[in-house]
Amino acid sequence: MIDGPGPAALPVRARAHLVDGWGLLTLPGVGFLALAFFVPLAGMMVRSVSDPSPANYLAVAETPVFLRSMLYTFEVALLVTLICLVLGYPWAYLMNQAAGRWRWVLAAMVVLPLWSSLLVRTYAWTVLLRDSGVVNQLLERIHLIGQPLPLMGNTLGVAIGMTQLMLPFMVLPIFAVLRQIDVDLLPAAESLGARPLAAFVRVLWPLSLPGVFAGCLLVFVVSLGFFITPALLGSGRSPMLSQLIVEQTNVLFHFGVGSALAVVLLIVTFAVIWLGTRFVPWTQALGYGESDRA
Repeated sequence: MIDGPGPAALPVRARAHLVDGWGLLTLPGVGFLALAFFVPLAGMMVRSVSDPSPANYLAVAETPVFLRSMLYTFEVALLVTLICLVLGYPWAYLMNQAAGRWRWVLAAMVVLPLWSSLLVRTYAWTVLLRDSGVVNQLLERIHLIGQPLPLMGNTLGVAIGMTQLMLPFMVLPIFAVLRQIDVDLLPAAESLGARPLAAFVRVLWPLSLPGVFAGCLLVFVVSLGFFITPALLGSGRSPMLSQLIVEQTNVLFHFGVGSALAVVLLIVTFAVIWLGTRFVPWTQALGYGESDRA
């Protein structure tokens, strides 16, 4: 009995035909994305220069409130990214070192919050952080404070809420890269005389940088567009850019200016993504490389 030729033995045209055939299955998804995202996006871009004119972008550039909000948005996104890195790297390292069910437990503690509503989680933080909330009451009962601490209505509250929401997007890329690193490298470095900290800094940390860059990029980019969490936990005196966009469109009905702000934020986001991909390929950051696809 002679087996037929495998996929590797098929002519290039035949394999391309198979790929094209499977590719047709993506058409419904592509159509949905076009209708739900690209068409409204194109309409927003047109409105930014036609309602009433391209002077909308001049108004964005000349209005101090918009410029301060853009700077504040970057500051909050950077702060959340740094906090997520400090908290997420050790968690990803523990996930990689754990064995059996403990790895699944650690992974579940990171992933399960993603299954609940963002709005519900943010409202839960208001219950915890407000002046009469759980945290302040606990600190008062153990006599650590004499009056409630301002834990929300400021940058601190926004950073706490956004960090809890964005932490999985830092942990998972780092864990994916750590999984590819040979577990014997650290013991080998220590056997050659390196102390544990030196072995980590000179061996593990450089090899895990693709995951670090990917996690930081994901957290930073997504944080730029947050609205619900800053609206509930932040202050109207220091709004993020997304809050100003909503105010311009839903309150002031300045649709042209709001669209221009949204386009500016979109351009900045794409610029950050492009710059980030100069440092690390997405395939490596997501846990697979050329050898996996060969």
